[in-house]
Amino acid sequence: MSFLEFETLSEAILKACQDRHWMIATAESCTGGMIAAALTDIAGSSAVVERGFVTYSNQAKQDMLSVPSEMITSFGAVSTEVATAMAFGALQNSPAHLALSVTGIAGPGGATKEKPVGLVHFGLARRDHTENEPILLKTEKHIFKGDRTSVRLQTLGQALSLLRHAAG
Repeated sequence: MSFLEFETLSEAILKACQDRHWMIATAESCTGGMIAAALTDIAGSSAVVERGFVTYSNQAKQDMLSVPSEMITSFGAVSTEVATAMAFGALQNSPAHLALSVTGIAGPGGATKEKPVGLVHFGLARRDHTENEPILLKTEKHIFKGDRTSVRLQTLGQALSLLRHAAG
């Protein structure tokens, strides 16, 4: 995706969320805040972007998003389970209506045979309007090709696409 495509997607997300009176929280590991940055690059984003959690370390995932250490030990930080817990944690630790999480291996190191460079898990959740409880909307697993920068940019593009779809 090009910068213009990121910008266009971000603008559409912000408009759709503003129309619904929704706030967004991001919970990012391998992207290090790139998703929140793409959204906040747009003027007026403060009406929609509530907060972004950059939880690069396992300890940060536990402290900031309430991801159980046992879950990280059992499934690994790069897993569907942890991505889901991160999205739920972003909602539980903010007044946001919609949360997106990413956790992955951008490389060049950190990979294993079971978890290669480019593996990224996404979690998308929203707050239930009647019960005020988080609802899991979607999880995705991708293995992106390329170097660290390419993996992170592809992750950003997919994250924005997921948010756009969820925002309506």
